[in-house]
Amino acid sequence: MTQIIQIAGAIIILSAFLLAQLKVLNSESKVYLVLNLAGSAVLTWVALEDRNWGFLLLEGVWAAVSAVSLARVLTGGDATAGH
Repeated sequence: MTQIIQIAGAIIILSAFLLAQLKVLNSESKVYLVLNLAGSAVLTWVALEDRNWGFLLLEGVWAAVSAVSLARVLTGGDATAGH
């Protein structure tokens, strides 16, 4: 069952990436950020359950960055401030 959840999380992230590369989604759009947050949150949970620390670090940071970026977009802040 964990493998199915892991694959689903990866498909969500890869879908966002593919759609951004095809210029269907903007990498600062709500949909893109929600997909990244959802997929990375799923993979973070799986990594935590499996005690896979490197994967947990990668996906945890990915989820945190996606969450902060989404919050900025939702509150009208500039997601690219300082860049």
